[in-house]
Amino acid sequence: MEVGEDSQSHREISSPRVEKFNVYIEGDLKHKHFVILTLHDLGCNHTMWSNYLQHPSMAEINKRAAFVHVDFPGQEDNAVDLPPERPPKRGSGISICYSFPSMQSLGEDLVCVLDRLDIKQVVGLGEGAGANVLARFAMAHPTRVLGVCLIHCTGTTAGIMEGLKDKLIGWKLDNLGMNPTAEAYLMMHRFGSFEKASDQEELNKAISSFQHSLRKNINPQNLKRFVKSFMKRTNIADNIGKMKCQVLLVTGSLASFNHTVHTLAGFMLSKMDKSKVEIIEVEGVANVIEEKPDRLAEAFLYFCQGLGVIGGVPMPRMTRANSSENTEIVTRRTRSMSMEEADKPLGIYSSSPARVGSPPKLGTSPCQGTLSTSPPK
Repeated sequence: MEVGEDSQSHREISSPRVEKFNVYIEGDLKHKHFVILTLHDLGCNHTMWSNYLQHPSMAEINKRAAFVHVDFPGQEDNAVDLPPERPPKRGSGISICYSFPSMQSLGEDLVCVLDRLDIKQVVGLGEGAGANVLARFAMAHPTRVLGVCLIHCTGTTAGIMEGLKDKLIGWKLDNLGMNPTAEAYLMMHRFGSFEKASDQEELNKAISSFQHSLRKNINPQNLKRFVKSFMKRTNIADNIGKMKCQVLLVTGSLASFNHTVHTLAGFMLSKMDKSKVEIIEVEGVANVIEEKPDRLAEAFLYFCQGLGVIGGVPMPRMTRANSSENTEIVTRRTRSMSMEEADKPLGIYSSSPARVGSPPKLGTSPCQGTLSTSPPK
């Protein structure tokens, strides 16, 4: 089965706190070498990953992996409004209310997706808010994760300015729907300092596509609740030692969360096995997925080889920071550090490969509910 929208199957999978995940499967879960679990950022859904998989640089991974794309509640294209957060008024005709799950609940409940699909272990791939949820999943269920690639991942709580922006965006989405202020905030979140990007033509296409999706496909009321949950995220950096798998952190030098990615890397290298942590920074780039898809695919392919899930693939030579092109930086810390120390420039690092052991036996699942199947959308 080839990867693409036409080959997707759709599932609705329930869980204790999230209630329902929309899940889209690409590839044969039973016969591919391994499974990649993808999680999307704010203002996006699984289509961002489906589109990325079409890039030629992903061909070798597509041949070997099946993909499980998860849409967070209410974020699928043309989604209906989620039920209200507060109990409805009498006579309103609405019988239920719905509290959008916290980032922690989203991460912990993802195990229900794996259990319902009978998947023992996955390699995780997440961007932005999705990367934060993926990190929480890896910490909560370490035996179910072989490795995680976290793109533009935050590890700390939202700052004061970020919180103030959230209140403004939330109010405008409530009263105006998708509007220029909210749109500008979401573009800055995903694309950072895009006016300084090295490949303006390619980035402009990505921004136009993102704007179109925000205006036409994404439900602004549901998006507001996802943004609110992200802004209320708890700190994962202090407990990052619970993560036991291999980690690849990826950021662009112009990304809006570049600073926090390096801070998270510092915490990982001080609290985890240093041989399991690698960080790659791509120079002159705000959004690595959109601007340098080949660089991301190359790094991810190396990462999967290190996990032992891909072998026998001719590997192109990755450009390092010391080369003339100076397009990528792989960094490392070698001692414990404070938050301030973690923010200082880092040195060069390349992690050693790690082989994957036997999959763990599944225990009793905490997940209850049903799984339904529908045709691809």
